[in-house]
Amino acid sequence: MIALFAKLPPAVTALLLQLAAFSLSVLSMRLAGQQVSPLAFALMCGTLAAAFSHFAGQARWWLYIQFLFAPALVVMLSLDIPSGFFLTAFLVLLVVYWSTFRTQVPLYLSSDKVWHALEELLPSRQGFRFADLGSGLGGVLTHLARIRPDGYYHGVESAPLPLLWSWLRIRLGDHRNCSVRWGSLWDCDLAEYDVVFAYLSPVPMERLWHKACTEMRPGTLFVSSTFSVPGQLPQRTIEVDDLHRSTLQVWKMA
Repeated sequence: MIALFAKLPPAVTALLLQLAAFSLSVLSMRLAGQQVSPLAFALMCGTLAAAFSHFAGQARWWLYIQFLFAPALVVMLSLDIPSGFFLTAFLVLLVVYWSTFRTQVPLYLSSDKVWHALEELLPSRQGFRFADLGSGLGGVLTHLARIRPDGYYHGVESAPLPLLWSWLRIRLGDHRNCSVRWGSLWDCDLAEYDVVFAYLSPVPMERLWHKACTEMRPGTLFVSSTFSVPGQLPQRTIEVDDLHRSTLQVWKMA
């Protein structure tokens, strides 16, 4: 079963397993000729979905989501909340997280202490180029652009609302050496940058490392916040005393 779902995004796998749990629960109730309360039926669905997720090899936290999804749905429906509330919540989450279900890269925001730690990694020469892959709300870009106006800063963001926020932040701050665009980090050519920064998730790091090795020039820096590259020890680590105990892992490309 693990191999069957290996190539699917976890959210798609979870949905399929929920549908399977619901179908099996309905079939079981019909064969038994019994009727149960909606909450009891939801608990049955949740238990089956969590069990299916375990055998499908999903991460442990998915098991809790799978178990609670159907019961939470029943409870929310019983509260008779206007449907417009759920539509609004869905649209807000959509423009914030966008393709997270596919990329498995949620919106992580770097602390201002990480911003300051990045300052010392910037080249001393003028005209250097810095890239933030998954630039979020643009905090890294605008801070560095203000501290080191002799460089050029470029961000790539795929979620609409963070992109708009960072675009406004750049424009209102009059950071003429700073830009951000909507797109995928996989379409970004890393060859033109002297420092590439990423604060993503564990999922894309191995693939991103291969991209960096292929495209980045010798002597340039690849920096990952918090998340390691499988099988690759950083040449330098910078411990950041922030709420998340962030660690900047630095590689000098050969």
